[in-house]
Amino acid sequence: MTKPRKEKVLHTRVPVVLEEELKRLANALRVPVSNVVRTILEDAVQTVDAVQGRAEDELRDVADRLHARRSRSRDAAPATQTEPPLAAPVAPLAGIIGYQPLLLARDETCTLCGKVLPAGQQSYLGGREVVGPRVLIGDACLPFSAAQAVKPQEREDHDNE
Repeated sequence: MTKPRKEKVLHTRVPVVLEEELKRLANALRVPVSNVVRTILEDAVQTVDAVQGRAEDELRDVADRLHARRSRSRDAAPATQTEPPLAAPVAPLAGIIGYQPLLLARDETCTLCGKVLPAGQQSYLGGREVVGPRVLIGDACLPFSAAQAVKPQEREDHDNE
């Protein structure tokens, strides 16, 4: 009597280009194509699980903080008020420590003004030290220009070189 296999065979259709890339990679690694495909799929599933878990944790944290704020607001609110006051919106640039130039590969929307930033246009991605919403802005909404970022003394030193 043979043991039942724990693994199952999965058949799928792939574009010719993908098949060639998988074969090239398998050949370079000296492993069967099926091992490459299995490893890629396992890594993709693990990545999705990790991202999903992190997103769930962040959503729970936000929900907990919102619940705590609402509870504090209800406790502090006069008895005649039925709904707690809405919290002031957080400035979109709060917590941004710098801007990374970014050449857009697709159309996006400016976080500050809502205008469409077309693919191929230079934009700026706001960087944070802590997790927060993505900030993507165009030239017009950048808080300062690149020329303003260089101090006058540094500009003179550069010109004298």
